[in-house]
Amino acid sequence: MIRVHQTWNGEPMEFNVTVKEANGQTQHHVTITQSTYRALTGARVRPEQCVEAAFKFLLEHEPKESILSRFDISVISTYFPRFEREFPKYL
Repeated sequence: MIRVHQTWNGEPMEFNVTVKEANGQTQHHVTITQSTYRALTGARVRPEQCVEAAFKFLLEHEPKESILSRFDISVISTYFPRFEREFPKYL
């Protein structure tokens, strides 16, 4: 289960994300700029849905324990160059 809670609506937007699985849970502090949010989603979904989709992508590529505890969504493509191209299927 991925639980996303927006904590700041400024620039950048900030979120606390909890990833809970049978073997435990992890906590993450995530930021995303308005421009990255618009580029990824066209602002067609809520920011929380965008962050949740990013975590769905990450969890298909690495265990929850390998996900950074603090990061900006824009760094995902540094580690996974296909992120932006594949992102829409996770929305």
